[in-house]
Amino acid sequence: MNRLLFAFLLILTQSLCFPSLYAQELKCNVKIIHSQIQGTNKSVFNTLETALKEFMNNKAWTDLQFQAAEKIDCSMTITIKKYDESENNFTGELLFQLTRPVYNSNYNTVVFSMQDKNFNFKYTEYDPLEFNANNLDNNLTAMMAYYAYLFIGMNLDTFSPLGGTDALQIAENIVNNAQTTFGGSGWKAFDDKRNRHAIINDYLDSSMEVFRQMQYKYHRNGLDEMANNVDRGRAAVTEAIEMLKEARDNRSQSELPVIYTDIKRDEMVSIYSGHGTSNEKEKVYNILSGINASQDSYWNKITK
Repeated sequence: MNRLLFAFLLILTQSLCFPSLYAQELKCNVKIIHSQIQGTNKSVFNTLETALKEFMNNKAWTDLQFQAAEKIDCSMTITIKKYDESENNFTGELLFQLTRPVYNSNYNTVVFSMQDKNFNFKYTEYDPLEFNANNLDNNLTAMMAYYAYLFIGMNLDTFSPLGGTDALQIAENIVNNAQTTFGGSGWKAFDDKRNRHAIINDYLDSSMEVFRQMQYKYHRNGLDEMANNVDRGRAAVTEAIEMLKEARDNRSQSELPVIYTDIKRDEMVSIYSGHGTSNEKEKVYNILSGINASQDSYWNKITK
C-alpha cells in the first residue's frame, strides 16, 4: 500500500514540476471552401478538411518540444475552383497566414501571409495522408508539409536569430524534390516570383539573410518590447525597417520585402502615427515608399 502511495505521489510530483510537452508544433486551422462546385458529392470536401487538419496538427514535424500554449498559430483556407470526381482531381487556391503572439499583450501579429494560386492535387476520399520527405509520392501532402516547415521556420526566426534554419532547409528540400517528381507551376523555378519555389529560395538566399535577421529584430526586439518601453520597441522596429531596405537593395527582384510591407502595413502605421520624432518618421516613410509605393496612401499617415 505504501509503495502504491509513493508511486502515485511520484507521478503527481513529476506532472506538477514538469508541464506536459507535446511533439506537435502546429495549431493550424484548415478550411475548405467549395461553394463553386455544383452537382457532386459534398462529403469528400468535409472528409478532406478533417484529414488535412489532422495531418497538420497531429504530426510531429521536428524533434522540438512545444507546450500547448506555445504551439504555432496558422491558418489555411483552400478554395476549390474545379473538381473532377472521375479522376479525383482538385484545382484550387490556398490563402495561408502565420501569426505570433506579442509578449505581455493580447495582440497577435501576422508574421507572413500569402496566396498560393496553384494549389492543385489528387485526393480520393478516405485515403490516408502520409508524408516521407525522402520519397515524395503525393502532391497534396508535399504541399502541406512544405507549408508546415515554412510556418515552423518563419516562427522560430522571430524568436531567435536564424532560429528556423533547419525547418526552412527541409522546406527547400521538399521544393527541390517536388520539381522533379511533380513539376507544375507551383514548384517551378523562375515561373512565378511568389510561388513555393520563389518564397523559400529567396528566404534562404545568403543575400537575404538580413531579411531573416529583420524578422527577429522586428518581433523580438520591437513588438515584444513595446509593453515594457514603447520608445525602445519602436526604435527596434525602425532598425528592422532599415534592414528591410537592405534586403531590398541586396535582392531587388525578390518579392519578400513587398509582401512583408503589405502584411505589416496597418501595424506599421499604428506604431508611428502620433509617435516618434519627425526625422524618424520621415526616414521610415522614405524606406517604405521606396519598397512599396502602391501603399503610399498608408505610408503618408506615418508622417502626420
